[in-house]
Amino acid sequence: MPEDWMPADAFGRSLTGMGVNLLVPRIEPVLSFTTKVLELETVYSDADFAVLSHGDHSWMLHADHTYHAHPLLALTSDGALRGVGLELRIYGIDPDQAEQRARELGYAVIAESADKPHGLRECYLADPAGYVWVPGLAK
Repeated sequence: MPEDWMPADAFGRSLTGMGVNLLVPRIEPVLSFTTKVLELETVYSDADFAVLSHGDHSWMLHADHTYHAHPLLALTSDGALRGVGLELRIYGIDPDQAEQRARELGYAVIAESADKPHGLRECYLADPAGYVWVPGLAK
């Protein structure tokens, strides 16, 4: 990725609406999961920070070490469960194909692809940081 993508303060001022930021132990393993399994776009990445997108939506990853003395770091210690109770739902991605890629690449499949009563076919997959992603298609 380009070293001079955008100054942090310019990126911060460009954000609107609601933002999602995931704290992760390391950027690369989570990017590998999101690009290889979910086939999401990486807008920018370096060892500290990444921006991902799907359709008109984007969100960020920050490596734990970038939060320095932030109080949130105490909750992300080794062995901590990250994002418990949070489902990162990605619509328009075939869950059967994502599940197959996850299995082939050795990622955790929390729940196999299934048709749900709310009109979606979806599966539950865990990334290396422990966040649960739910790719789904309308059925």
